[in-house]
Amino acid sequence: MREALAYALGSMLCYSLADLLYKRAAGSGVRAHHFIAVQAWVFAPSVLIYGVAARALAFGWTSLWGAAAGALIFTGFYNFAAALKCGAVSVYAPIFRLNFIVTAACAIALLDEPLTPYKNAGLALAVLAVWLLLGARDTAAGASPVRRVPLVQVLIATLAVGAANLFYKIGLNGGATPETLLVAQAAVFITLATATVWKREGRVGPPRAAWRYAPAAALLLVLAFVLLLHALARGEASVLVPVAQMGFIVTAVAGFVFFNEACTVRKLAGLAAALSALVFLASG
Repeated sequence: MREALAYALGSMLCYSLADLLYKRAAGSGVRAHHFIAVQAWVFAPSVLIYGVAARALAFGWTSLWGAAAGALIFTGFYNFAAALKCGAVSVYAPIFRLNFIVTAACAIALLDEPLTPYKNAGLALAVLAVWLLLGARDTAAGASPVRRVPLVQVLIATLAVGAANLFYKIGLNGGATPETLLVAQAAVFITLATATVWKREGRVGPPRAAWRYAPAAALLLVLAFVLLLHALARGEASVLVPVAQMGFIVTAVAGFVFFNEACTVRKLAGLAAALSALVFLASG
């Protein structure tokens, strides 16, 4: 289990850095479908090269779980990128990364992973953290940074990625390799991302600004997904997915430091509750 936790912690760091690049791109005016398309064009070839080099590709019916996860990941990251266009990263990134609530609850209910007192406490604290973050107010502006449209987008993203993480575990339990699931995911992701740009623009040609941040985000996400899936191959989804999502603490603090987002008592309480939730779940 110690090895699995190390993989999950590495995934956590990569996710947090990728979240910051999402925010930088949104702040630079990059539209969500442009960013996701460029990300897909770097992500898909990278995971294919990795899978071939690792000699770990073995496609079968279980790889369909990776394809299904790809559709959910596209839905999740597209909505997350869109939400950050007019939302505070210190609020929306933590909510998005709390997708582990969905994964942990489903893994316990559907995969017969044990429900311990630690996990109970962790899930309860996670719900408290969401409530605190949703009610966070920017005292300097006197208005809530949580707006209805981006809030709906980030909640859709949270549910989609939470379900995708469960699909990875189901595929791994069925005998699929992490590399096979990622390549199947990437095939669906790049198809949906490219089709979305074509439908909205009538052509495939994201602006130069999208290439400033999206390739680096894609490579970070390659590492994040590879590490997460190797962690899931070794342990419980209801423990390892929460650990991998701990990076939103780093992202939120960076929002305060680098993006001049308001640091309120309620935000800090929400982040403290979320961190406590992750500690309990990781101990479960």
